[in-house]
Amino acid sequence: MSIEAVIWDFGGVFTTSPFEAFNRYEQRHDLPRDFIRRINATNPDHNAWALFERAEIDAAGFDVKFLEESTEVGHPVRGADVLPLLSGQLRPRVVAAFHLVKASFKTGCITNNMAQGHGASMSSTADGAKRSSDIMRQFDHVIESSKAGVRKPDPRIYQMMCDALGVEASACIYLDDLGVNCKPAAALGMQAIKVVSEAQALADLARLTGLSFPLDADGAD
Repeated sequence: MSIEAVIWDFGGVFTTSPFEAFNRYEQRHDLPRDFIRRINATNPDHNAWALFERAEIDAAGFDVKFLEESTEVGHPVRGADVLPLLSGQLRPRVVAAFHLVKASFKTGCITNNMAQGHGASMSSTADGAKRSSDIMRQFDHVIESSKAGVRKPDPRIYQMMCDALGVEASACIYLDDLGVNCKPAAALGMQAIKVVSEAQALADLARLTGLSFPLDADGAD
């Protein structure tokens, strides 16, 4: 089946990865590398992160529960200290590629986020936040975990997007910076791209779509 839609994650795809900010925080506070990611991956359906991204707790509840979880493994970290780390810098080349993709394919965004205005789709500057919001409005459909009450990697959220776009999963490309989120998409029949770097992601996307993306955001080769 030919490609009809390209479905995107936002944080770590359109923006730099929050994991980089996690690592910088860990280094400043003498924490083990990837400590925050390890907490987020433990009990992933019911931990503070999951509950917050499904809007089952608020920011205050996340602050308390994340502190409890981090304390249990030996390094107390408040949830309130983690939330500012989620913001990233927009990647202009990815934004430029998105506009080229949108001209030829249906587009969707599936993002795990928080109802209180935190999440990987947030930008670290006011201008970046406005530009992120502008991009989000250009998708044909957006599914936010905090509004849908379901989050990646639950397979239901990918099927919800297919239904909204009116396409079969096998006619979709899916991009995400987390392998755990790519696996359910691939299992449904999507061509999943795990975003390791900007250049790699755009090369893979060009190969699958047949489009040619410029080497910089201004369109120069």
